[in-house]
Amino acid sequence: MFFTLLLATFVVALLVSYGVVKLFDSSINAILTRIINADISAAWHRYITFAAYVVGVSGGVRIYSLERYINPPSSDESQLALNAERWTLEIYRTVVGTLQSIAWMYLVVFLCTLIAFVVLRGFELRQKK
Repeated sequence: MFFTLLLATFVVALLVSYGVVKLFDSSINAILTRIINADISAAWHRYITFAAYVVGVSGGVRIYSLERYINPPSSDESQLALNAERWTLEIYRTVVGTLQSIAWMYLVVFLCTLIAFVVLRGFELRQKK
Protein backbone atom coordinates (compact mmCIF):
# COMPACT_ATOMS: atom_id res chain seq x y z
CA MET A 1 0.00 0.00 0.00
CA PHE A 2 2.90 2.34 0.76
CA PHE A 3 4.34 2.00 -2.74
CA THR A 4 0.97 2.81 -4.26
CA LEU A 5 0.78 5.97 -2.13
CA LEU A 6 4.31 6.93 -3.14
CA LEU A 7 3.50 6.44 -6.81
CA ALA A 8 0.19 8.30 -6.46
CA THR A 9 1.81 11.31 -4.79
CA PHE A 10 4.53 11.34 -7.46
CA VAL A 11 1.97 11.28 -10.28
CA VAL A 12 -0.17 13.97 -8.62
CA ALA A 13 2.88 16.20 -8.06
CA LEU A 14 3.94 15.68 -11.68
CA LEU A 15 0.47 16.54 -13.00
CA VAL A 16 0.18 19.66 -10.83
CA SER A 17 3.68 20.72 -11.92
CA TYR A 18 2.69 20.19 -15.55
CA GLY A 19 -0.39 22.38 -15.13
CA VAL A 20 1.53 25.19 -13.45
CA VAL A 21 4.34 25.07 -16.01
CA LYS A 22 1.82 25.27 -18.84
CA LEU A 23 0.05 28.15 -17.11
CA PHE A 24 3.23 30.23 -16.81
CA ASP A 25 4.97 29.01 -19.98
CA SER A 26 4.16 31.97 -22.20
CA SER A 27 4.88 34.51 -19.45
CA ILE A 28 8.30 33.04 -18.70
CA ASN A 29 9.09 32.87 -22.41
CA ALA A 30 8.08 36.50 -23.01
CA ILE A 31 10.09 37.76 -20.04
CA LEU A 32 13.20 35.83 -20.99
CA THR A 33 12.95 36.86 -24.63
CA ARG A 34 12.75 40.51 -23.55
CA ILE A 35 15.68 40.38 -21.15
CA ILE A 36 18.04 37.83 -22.70
CA ASN A 37 19.23 37.29 -26.26
CA ALA A 38 16.88 35.01 -28.22
CA ASP A 39 19.50 32.26 -28.61
CA ILE A 40 20.12 31.98 -24.89
CA SER A 41 16.55 32.63 -23.77
CA ALA A 42 15.37 29.30 -25.21
CA ALA A 43 17.96 27.44 -23.14
CA TRP A 44 17.04 29.40 -20.00
CA HIS A 45 13.37 28.71 -20.66
CA ARG A 46 14.03 24.97 -20.85
CA TYR A 47 16.10 25.14 -17.65
CA ILE A 48 13.41 27.04 -15.73
CA THR A 49 10.80 24.53 -16.96
CA PHE A 50 12.98 21.64 -15.80
CA ALA A 51 13.60 23.35 -12.45
CA ALA A 52 9.86 23.88 -11.97
CA TYR A 53 9.23 20.16 -12.44
CA VAL A 54 12.04 19.20 -10.06
CA VAL A 55 10.99 21.72 -7.41
CA GLY A 56 7.33 20.78 -7.79
CA VAL A 57 7.85 17.05 -7.45
CA SER A 58 10.36 17.36 -4.61
CA GLY A 59 8.07 19.75 -2.76
CA GLY A 60 4.98 17.64 -3.32
CA VAL A 61 6.37 14.18 -2.57
CA ARG A 62 7.62 14.53 0.99
CA ILE A 63 9.58 11.36 1.63
CA TYR A 64 10.18 12.10 5.31
CA SER A 65 6.47 12.54 5.88
CA LEU A 66 5.68 9.31 4.05
CA GLU A 67 8.18 7.37 6.17
CA ARG A 68 5.64 7.50 8.99
CA TYR A 69 3.74 4.75 7.21
CA ILE A 70 6.78 2.45 7.20
CA ASN A 71 8.38 3.14 10.56
CA PRO A 72 6.37 3.96 13.67
CA PRO A 73 7.27 7.33 15.27
CA SER A 74 8.47 5.55 18.42
CA SER A 75 8.77 2.00 19.67
CA ASP A 76 5.64 2.38 21.83
CA GLU A 77 3.36 3.51 18.99
CA SER A 78 1.96 1.38 16.21
CA GLN A 79 2.44 1.94 12.52
CA LEU A 80 -0.01 4.37 10.90
CA ALA A 81 -2.72 2.76 8.80
CA LEU A 82 -3.28 3.91 5.23
CA ASN A 83 -7.04 4.36 5.16
CA ALA A 84 -9.15 6.57 2.87
CA GLU A 85 -8.84 9.61 5.14
CA ARG A 86 -5.04 9.42 5.19
CA TRP A 87 -4.95 8.98 1.41
CA THR A 88 -7.06 12.09 0.98
CA LEU A 89 -4.87 14.03 3.36
CA GLU A 90 -1.65 12.91 1.66
CA ILE A 91 -2.95 13.76 -1.82
CA TYR A 92 -4.08 17.17 -0.55
CA ARG A 93 -0.66 17.75 1.04
CA THR A 94 0.97 16.76 -2.23
CA VAL A 95 -1.05 19.29 -4.23
CA VAL A 96 -0.45 22.09 -1.72
CA GLY A 97 3.26 21.24 -1.33
CA THR A 98 3.76 21.19 -5.09
CA LEU A 99 2.00 24.51 -5.60
CA GLN A 100 3.84 26.12 -2.71
CA SER A 101 7.26 24.96 -3.91
CA ILE A 102 6.70 26.10 -7.48
CA ALA A 103 5.28 29.42 -6.29
CA TRP A 104 8.44 30.14 -4.30
CA MET A 105 10.64 29.16 -7.24
CA TYR A 106 8.71 31.36 -9.65
CA LEU A 107 8.80 34.22 -7.14
CA VAL A 108 12.60 34.03 -7.07
CA VAL A 109 12.75 33.80 -10.88
CA PHE A 110 10.42 36.77 -11.30
CA LEU A 111 12.33 38.86 -8.76
CA CYS A 112 15.62 38.16 -10.54
CA THR A 113 14.11 38.97 -13.92
CA LEU A 114 12.55 42.14 -12.50
CA ILE A 115 15.96 43.30 -11.30
CA ALA A 116 17.47 42.42 -14.68
CA PHE A 117 14.66 44.29 -16.44
CA VAL A 118 15.21 47.43 -14.34
CA VAL A 119 18.95 47.34 -15.01
CA LEU A 120 18.38 46.76 -18.72
CA ARG A 121 15.81 49.55 -18.88
CA GLY A 122 18.25 51.91 -17.12
CA PHE A 123 20.92 51.19 -19.73
CA GLU A 124 18.42 51.73 -22.54
CA LEU A 125 17.36 55.11 -21.12
CA ARG A 126 20.99 56.12 -20.65
CA GLN A 127 21.77 55.26 -24.28
CA LYS A 128 18.82 57.37 -25.54
CA LYS A 129 20.19 60.45 -23.78
